[in-house]
This record gives sequence, structure tokens and C-alpha cells, in this order.
Amino acid sequence: MVSTISSIKASQRLDSRGKPTVQVRITTNHGTFSSIVPSGASKGDYEAVELRDGDKSIYHGDSVLKAVHNVESVLGPSIIEAGLSPGKQLKEIDRLMVKIDGTEDKSKMGANAILGISMAAARAGAAESGMPLYRFLAREAGIEQEKLVLPVPFMNVLNGGDHSGNTMAFQEFMIAPVGAQSIREAIRFGSETYACLKTLIVSKHGKSAIGLGDEGGFAPPIYHPTEALDLLVQAIADAGHEGKIKIGIDPASQSFEKDGSYNIGYKTGGSEVMSGTQLADLYHSLLATYPIVLLEDPFGQDDWPAWTNFMKDCPAELVGDDLLATNIKRIRMGEEKNACNSLLLKINQIGSITEAIEAANEAYRAGWSVFVSHRSGETTDDFIADLTVGLQTGHLKSGAPCRGERVAKYNRLMDIEDELEENDTVHIYAGNRFRSAHQS
Repeated sequence: MVSTISSIKASQRLDSRGKPTVQVRITTNHGTFSSIVPSGASKGDYEAVELRDGDKSIYHGDSVLKAVHNVESVLGPSIIEAGLSPGKQLKEIDRLMVKIDGTEDKSKMGANAILGISMAAARAGAAESGMPLYRFLAREAGIEQEKLVLPVPFMNVLNGGDHSGNTMAFQEFMIAPVGAQSIREAIRFGSETYACLKTLIVSKHGKSAIGLGDEGGFAPPIYHPTEALDLLVQAIADAGHEGKIKIGIDPASQSFEKDGSYNIGYKTGGSEVMSGTQLADLYHSLLATYPIVLLEDPFGQDDWPAWTNFMKDCPAELVGDDLLATNIKRIRMGEEKNACNSLLLKINQIGSITEAIEAANEAYRAGWSVFVSHRSGETTDDFIADLTVGLQTGHLKSGAPCRGERVAKYNRLMDIEDELEENDTVHIYAGNRFRSAHQS
């Protein structure tokens, strides 16, 4: 039975940093389907714009009542009037919203308003189609799923940069259980290592050092990336998972780049400025010394020469986040310049599910990998877990194995794995093939 949308409502709710965000509820003859939109902290200049009210007397200007109004009074009524079915016309729903907005960056209606409807509509579409969300998203992407892929979770267990109050410039240090045999085992390996890391930090820096950053990772008083990596290597060994867990790094270098120079001392009030070449030498040293398999945003969003030069001999997956902004135009620039070999996929960075899927398919067409990501201002919505399975990306990051908004995604992945096993559905855990899982 084709779904008929009877109402599209929105509300102001909170994300994991206590900042307002948009919740959307779509009601059809199949039920009511909701979504809550995430928000980033370290944002690139090429991201779609989340609309905030700017009234400093309410939530310090961060309220999203304008976006809520746009859902209920502009976008929602237009979709209902058009009579579009989420199960058969998600693309048309998303394109209608983009057309109504009419801007390059969704700044009129707000990417948070558009995305909230898009996510909820996808859930409604899955229900109308009688299939799980991950199956529906795969169908929307034109992906045939003879063998489903459960992703490697890249867990951000040490936080720095704009995500924490310590002096470390590099933003994320992640552990990736590539040697596990299932998503359940991978999450166990990660959780055990996280617990050992906590014990190690307490022994080295005291109990006051186990405060958490925005994504649930510890933020001890460390400065240099080698300090973080030494902690991770020791914690992995202490947990008994040496060789089974690799490491990913996201320096988020846009946070400390200015005019092609990089100041890794920017959080100390001092200065330790490097050229792009010197920073590349640091990365090469780290890659040669530690079991690093993924490097994200090592250079600034417009420092194309540094990216291209580094790509020539980078042994790890080289992921573009601020560089690409989940935007097809930027992806094509990256391909033309041979700047990286992987797309970081953030649904709120582009602002609709259809466009996020199109970005993933464009990256695959270029021969790249796709790495799905949460945001630092997250919600308990687990949408990206289904998206990762649906697009067969083979890996995602959703923060540390703690805090509800992070764990929700990992729990959903374990639920999917249970469902596949109960139904005898052929599936694999991506493991060491996380970069090419979509080719399975």
C-alpha cells in the first residue's frame, strides 16, 4: 500500500552538547516516523548551513525555531500538497525541498530542516516498502545486496582539537578492530581497549585526567600525537588485542591552519608552526611507527597542493572531510587533483539523504572508499548505522563506546547483525577489507 503523508511536524530538541536541534515527525497511513538532526563543531566552509535563530536571549542564539517553522509552514505543506510517496519518491521529496530552498548551501530553509524531513521520510519509505531501513537505502542507492556487509567501527577514544579542553591539536585518535570476526566481537574488542585506556590514563595522569571530550573519548593532559599513539598501543596490548586493532587519526587540521601554515600549538596560547611539508613529514613518521590505517583531513580544506603531494606516497586510507564536505562538486575536484582516496560521508554536511547517497556513489565511481561519520553534536538517532550497512561502506565512526548518542549506533549495528543471523541472510564483517567492502 502506497503511503500517504498526513502530517509533517517539527520540534526543538537537544543534541549531545545541550544545544538545540531539529526533530521531525512524519505521519503516514503506515505510522509515525521521526528523526533528530546532528550538528558539528569543527565545520568546514563548504558545509550546508544549519539555520539558527541568532537571538542571544534564547539558548545564546542557538535555538532552531526558524528551522522548525520552515518544516511545519513551508516544506511540510509543500510535500503534502505534492502528494509524494516516501516509498517510491524519496528523491522527489528531497529535490522539492532543495528547489524550495533555492540556495547553494541550504541557508534559506536550513539544512537542519531539510535533513530532518529527509531522514524521517526515508524511515517512512522503508515502512511503506516493507523492508528494513538499510535495505531501503540500498535500493535508493541502486546497490544490489547479495551479501550484506557489517562495518568496522572506528571508535574515537582519545579527543583533542575542537572536541576537548586539553592542549592536543589533533582532534581524534580512533581504534579499529579489524581482526574481529563480527560486529559484536568488534565492539567488545573496542570496549575492552577503552576500559584499559582509562586504567592506563589514571595510572599515568591521575583520576582527574579521565574527563571526556565531545565524542566520549578521553582528553588527558597530552600535547603531541606520539603521546596519544603510545597510549593507544599500550591499551591495545593491555586488552590482549595486539594485531587485531589498528588506528585511525583525524587531525582536523583546518582548525589549526592559516595561510598554508599549521600551528599545532594553537591550544597552548603559544606557537609551534609547521609548513605543509613539515607536517607531512610528521605524518610519514607516525605512519611508519604506528599501526595507522586511516588518516583524515591531514591538511586544510583548500590546501590542495599539500593533499596531492601527500597522496603520492600515502600508505593509509586518505580521507577528505572538510576538503570534500560530502559534496559532489568537491569530490570531483578531489578526483581531478588526485588529492585523496576516500570520502567522509556526513549526512548533515550536505543536508539530504538523496544527496548523501549520490555523494557516496560518486566516490565509488572514482574508485574511492566511503567512511560514514557521526557529528560531535550527536543525537540518539541511529540512522547512520543503517546507512552504513545499506551503502556497504565497510567502516564508520561514531565516537567512543560510551554515552548514549554514540552507543545507539553501535547497538543498532549489533541488532542488524542479530536480525541477519536469525533470518539466515548472507553477510560478512568487513574486517581488514573495510576499504573495499562495497566491492564484495
